[in-house]
Amino acid sequence: MFVIPTHVGFTHRVVAMLVACATVLWSIGVYSTAQAANLIEVQDTLTDSGPSVTSGHNFSFEIPAGSTVGTTTDYVITFPAGFTGVNTVVSGDLVVRKNAGAPITIGNFAAGAQTLTFDNIPATSTDVITVVLADGKVTNPAGIQSYEFLISVANATSDTGRTRVAIVDYVTVTAVVDTTFDFVVSGLATSTSVNGTSTTGTATATQIPFGVLAAGSIYTLGQQLSVQTNAANGFVVTVQQDSNLESSTGADIDGFSNGTYVNTPTAWSAPTNSLLVENTWGHWGLTSNDSDLNASEFTTGGGDRWVAASTTPRIVFSHNDPADGTTQDYGQAEVAYRVQISPLQEAGDDYNTTLMYIATPTF
Repeated sequence: MFVIPTHVGFTHRVVAMLVACATVLWSIGVYSTAQAANLIEVQDTLTDSGPSVTSGHNFSFEIPAGSTVGTTTDYVITFPAGFTGVNTVVSGDLVVRKNAGAPITIGNFAAGAQTLTFDNIPATSTDVITVVLADGKVTNPAGIQSYEFLISVANATSDTGRTRVAIVDYVTVTAVVDTTFDFVVSGLATSTSVNGTSTTGTATATQIPFGVLAAGSIYTLGQQLSVQTNAANGFVVTVQQDSNLESSTGADIDGFSNGTYVNTPTAWSAPTNSLLVENTWGHWGLTSNDSDLNASEFTTGGGDRWVAASTTPRIVFSHNDPADGTTQDYGQAEVAYRVQISPLQEAGDDYNTTLMYIATPTF
């Protein structure tokens, strides 16, 4: 038997190898296909991270490079076990945007026990999708831990992404602020303007010395009231007299006007000096330039309005918030006292009374 040698060239061997490889790969099913991608920058921001409370959700994610999403592609947000009320969500509870644009009307919305599904959000690579779920729909778990959310896009590459939120106990912050309240009475100097009038002499914190009174002349002295407090509801300052201006002889200078003890601030008038009518021989009263509460009546029509001093507390300064002790009407006000007599006022060298201020904060 003769053996006939066969010589196969290099080129033929290469071709044969490629054909064989192709045949084998085809037979075991190896082929090219698009690959799933991860969604990018996936996050969920809660409006309330407390346990067992309702919270809103602000989902955000980016479509990865090479991916596209059609109008009929489903977006699915899967809530982890423990979040309840997902099935009560309706499409109107969601606000969906692409690249921070105007809200998009979603389609084919469905709410399952733990999933929200919708479509009609076409997108391409690098588009950012935000989904805002309103407060009051989904309740957080009771467990204090982190929980994983799954967001999937049923496009050609089935893109998915995961993120977590942490449910944590609230932190109670406590502090103590000591109460403060300072009330200071200061005397006003001569020629100090108070509510449309001007002082005719000098007073101190503890003295209102009218001095020698001449019939027909008006005498006005004043004091400044300052309040500094952190009382949440402010304060009220009242003043009251223990009696009329009285002499040891039993004579008195009555309350403004003509002994009628005016309670509604009224323009000043001189005593009428009626013979045999003792109350008309002299009177005295007070005014305040504070514009709060009933003291606002003192400043009506440009001020210079007066009431009688009284044996019952009369409000002369108030404010309904904390006060700094220096700002007019809020932390500071001025009170003036005025006296005027007629020629019939009984003589006496020791007319006097005592005034008492009461300052009351409301914390």
